[in-house]
Amino acid sequence: MLEQLIDLMNRLNVNMLSWLPEAASTYAQAIDEVFYIIYIITGLAFLLVTVLMFWFLLQFKARPGRRARYSHGNVALELIWTIVPTLVFLGIFFYSQSTWSIIKYPSAFPESDVHVRVVAKQFAWEFHYPGPDGEFDTDDDKMFDGEMYVPVNQVVGLTLRGADVIHSFFVPEFRLKQDILPRRDIPAWFNATKTGRFETPCAELCGPGHSGMKGWVNVYDDAEYQAWVAEQWPPAPVEEAPVDTGAVETGQEDAPQSDMPQGDVPPQSEADPMDPEESGQADTVE
Repeated sequence: MLEQLIDLMNRLNVNMLSWLPEAASTYAQAIDEVFYIIYIITGLAFLLVTVLMFWFLLQFKARPGRRARYSHGNVALELIWTIVPTLVFLGIFFYSQSTWSIIKYPSAFPESDVHVRVVAKQFAWEFHYPGPDGEFDTDDDKMFDGEMYVPVNQVVGLTLRGADVIHSFFVPEFRLKQDILPRRDIPAWFNATKTGRFETPCAELCGPGHSGMKGWVNVYDDAEYQAWVAEQWPPAPVEEAPVDTGAVETGQEDAPQSDMPQGDVPPQSEADPMDPEESGQADTVE
């Protein structure tokens, strides 16, 4: 029924949500559908009340000879206008329960691919990243003032923390709005479906500088985000094994030992005492 009404309004170029910013997150469309239902119900109620008001004005206007008449009430009408709104509100509650549970209940959150700690203070946003070790409050953490960097089509987990007063983290294109309280860590998440630069103003009056408290969410594609990560946390250089320069300089330690004596002169062989020629020469001399 809802899809048919939406299709009819689109054909008639009656888009009650045309004033909303573009939907740029995975749950933005689901929230817009809840808006559609509320707008349709309130629109029908407005028309009904307006028509009845003009009818009463015409039907019960003052006329010559007509006296006012007191009406104690009508039990059936009172039951109708009590039960019908109750059923309508319950219907909206149960219809939107699945949407709100995914967005607001931490137990239903998807596993995050990137985690960012958002610190709100008068009158600025701080975005903290845990670094390669994946842990906050360590030496490789980095903080960016007013700028968040996230990849597209990946779940971004947020830890919202207030430093002073109540603030509200709001990204209209993501349909994400969450109040932030001092000294409390409040979880939230989003999955951006479009790349771009999205403004995140503070949506809670937080002091005289409230209007200037805004930040930006930069959504990159995967290649751009990986390049940004590599720029912020360059990989450590690979250490090569040390080379033993002593052996290279002397040229002796690793050189194979030869049995031949050094030099161009061949070694002198010793006379064999049993050699008959040498033995005879020795006898002749004598």
